[in-house]
Amino acid sequence: MSRSNKTSYADSGVSIKRGDQLVDIIKPLAKTTFRKEIIGSIGGFAAASVLPKKYKNPVLISCTDGVGTKIEIADAMKVYDSIGIDLVAMCVNDLITLQAEPLFFLDYLVTDKINLNVSKEIIKGITKGCKDSQCSLIGGETAEHPNAFPKGKFDLAGFCVGVLEKSSKKLKNQVKKGDVLIGLKSNGLHSNGFSLVRKLIEKKQIRLNQKFKGSTLGKALLKPTKIYVKEILFLKDKIHLNALSHITGGGLTGNLERIIPSNLSANISIGSKYPFHDDLFSLIESKSNLSKMEMLSTFNCGIGMILSISKSDLTQCKNHLKKLKMPYFELGFISPRKSNKGIIF
Repeated sequence: MSRSNKTSYADSGVSIKRGDQLVDIIKPLAKTTFRKEIIGSIGGFAAASVLPKKYKNPVLISCTDGVGTKIEIADAMKVYDSIGIDLVAMCVNDLITLQAEPLFFLDYLVTDKINLNVSKEIIKGITKGCKDSQCSLIGGETAEHPNAFPKGKFDLAGFCVGVLEKSSKKLKNQVKKGDVLIGLKSNGLHSNGFSLVRKLIEKKQIRLNQKFKGSTLGKALLKPTKIYVKEILFLKDKIHLNALSHITGGGLTGNLERIIPSNLSANISIGSKYPFHDDLFSLIESKSNLSKMEMLSTFNCGIGMILSISKSDLTQCKNHLKKLKMPYFELGFISPRKSNKGIIF
């Protein structure tokens, strides 16, 4: 066959050179996140980590998640650093519901064609998220899918591993009658409900460039997901956390119900206004014409994490949260179930 008929990998749309250049960008960023347990460096086929010596009988905890269609908002705004933080947050916030210590994180970035500038901004965000959660970025995958992925588009997913002592009671849900429910403030929408938000944009009910609280609505929507690792790791050594619920897809009601035992109910009192970010959620509520209950089952409505604690720990918990400068809201309490409802408003 004539060499003039040769078809190379580059002809198919995949650039090994761009991939190598991105690895060179990632290496120094990732290295700044390395815990002392990490062995080796970025660039190999796999990564290694020893377990922290303080654990006598360690259990590994794992979780995976993505950013969802918030990516479309980031793309429309041409702002890419915050969604990397979102990616880490969605994983580590799930991980710490078991009060586990995050160890390491890996990401997966898929696109039709690697854009080095965009990819660098995303990885910078992932690096910041890992630092905020005291977690090491030890590897990942960047894949080019030419002609098999929408042109100019990308998607993100992440995977996190943490550790917990096996003897810890934290592996079991210990919600009980009389517990108090404390909601920790979110940074806004976090990374859920954006399909509905995009529908409102499509219908011209809201605009990304419209003025909102001294800035634009687009910037408010892109505010990265709050990472609660430091607060939870601090609190778990001070008081007993009976259970935690990360408020993600399914909103406040769907995620809270996941930690309520079948013989108990959560009695919630929010009132006519949302506890935090009232302007943002009220705007979405009015433009979507959703009821309050529909909003609560779609969005976090200002609460990113819920703690179930014993009433005897309430004062101490509040004092610690004030010291941590973590805004909170007392959502309600746990009572015996008298109907088929796990949550009562």
